[in-house]
Amino acid sequence: MNLFGLVEFLNDYPEMSIKPLRDGDITLKGKFKFIASFNGHPSIEDSYSLELVISKEFPYELPKVYELEGKIPRDNKHHINPDGTLCLGSPLRVLMQLYDDPTLNTFAENCLVPYLYSVSHKLHYSGPFIFGELEHGIQGVLDDYLDIFGLESPKQVLDVLFLLGMKERTAHRQPCPCNCGRLLRRCEFRFRIDSFRDIAPRTYYKNQYEELKSYKLKNLKKS
Repeated sequence: MNLFGLVEFLNDYPEMSIKPLRDGDITLKGKFKFIASFNGHPSIEDSYSLELVISKEFPYELPKVYELEGKIPRDNKHHINPDGTLCLGSPLRVLMQLYDDPTLNTFAENCLVPYLYSVSHKLHYSGPFIFGELEHGIQGVLDDYLDIFGLESPKQVLDVLFLLGMKERTAHRQPCPCNCGRLLRRCEFRFRIDSFRDIAPRTYYKNQYEELKSYKLKNLKKS
C-alpha cells in the first residue's frame, strides 16, 4: 500500500525503514540523508538519525519528527519542542506547503530538509537560522498566523479561525475580522478567508481555534 507516497519516500531515502505500526500510525526510522542549498547559501550534504511518526490523519495531523542521536543541541536556539519533536513551522504554514501534493516526499522536501539545512548551516557557520525564526511554542504560531492572514492582532487571528470553523454561508453573516465594521460578505477580506477553506476542513480550524484560544486565555490570566 502506497499510503501518502510512502514507496516514493523510501526510494528517495533508502536508509529510512518502516517500524511496527502503532494505533494506525506509521513509524519510519533511520538515517535521513540530504544535499541542499537555498537562496545562494552554500550546498550542504548532511545526515541525521530521525524517527517520523505519521498519523493516519496526515496531512491534517502533521508528522512528528524526532532527532535521535543528539546532533541537534537541546537548547532554545535550535527549535526543538519540549516534547522532543522538531519545530518545522506553524501548523498552517506547513499544511500550506503540502496543499498541492500532500505526500511524504513533499513534507520532506518543503519542510524537513529546509529545517535540517538551517540546523546544519547554523552548526557549521554559526549565526541565526537562515530562514528566520519564530517565538517558541504557541506564541510563535500566533505570530506566524498574523503574517499568513495579513492581520494585526491575535484576536483577529482567533476570529478568522472561528469563522473558518463555520460553514461558509454562516461565516459570511458574521462581522468581518478586519475591523471594517461590515459583515464579512460585504468585505473583500472574505476572499482571503475563503481561500483557506480548500486547504483544510472546518474541524481543523476548530481545533486550531480552541488551542490558540486556550493559550491566549491562560496568558491573559497571568498578565
